[in-house]
Amino acid sequence: MALLKTMKDRIRNYFIAGLLTVVPLSITTYVIFVLLQHADRVFNFIPQQYHPKEYLPFPVPGLGAIIVFLLILTTGLLVKNYLGGRIVEFGERIVYQIPLVRPLYVAVKQLLVAVFSQSYTGFKRVVLIEYPRKGIYVLGFVTGVASGEVQEITQEVVLNIFLPTTPNPTSGFYLLVPEKDVVPLQMSVEEAFKLVISGGLVAPEYNGRSPQNAKDPCELQQSA
Repeated sequence: MALLKTMKDRIRNYFIAGLLTVVPLSITTYVIFVLLQHADRVFNFIPQQYHPKEYLPFPVPGLGAIIVFLLILTTGLLVKNYLGGRIVEFGERIVYQIPLVRPLYVAVKQLLVAVFSQSYTGFKRVVLIEYPRKGIYVLGFVTGVASGEVQEITQEVVLNIFLPTTPNPTSGFYLLVPEKDVVPLQMSVEEAFKLVISGGLVAPEYNGRSPQNAKDPCELQQSA
């Protein structure tokens, strides 16, 4: 009986190990395949006589994704010059005149700037706050220190906090939290995003920190 139980445990462990290997690889492969397949739909907007596949001796997997990448890269190059920048500004002025489109455009653009811009200082620090009530903690991202009317009314240092949702961290809540009520964390923004997306399943490694290395919340204002 002991031998049978040992064999069952080994088979179970082997199966779980295989499952943890095959399932992530399969899902990743499937997602990449779907993305490449949908990217090829860009050819539907190209006239048949200019279709790249008409001039290639053999099919190229992911050609649509390559074309989309080159199109975005070319657009970036054009926007970076003076004339391209003026054209974009003119187009944005038109978009800003459309009531329902303007808030959506502004929100998406600001989010992309916050995530991808190397010069943007937001989303560079992860903090812990008590939300939605005392005793319950959530991860938040400091995007800066509040200013103007908000800061004057509160009469204390208030931080701008972006609170992401799970499993889609691109949506969330904007909170104004007193600096004294946030607890800075050592984990990076990337590690925090993984933790949020996985719902706590993918936790970053933590080696502990000494009290002298712990960052006081009051230091946030100086570096935000």
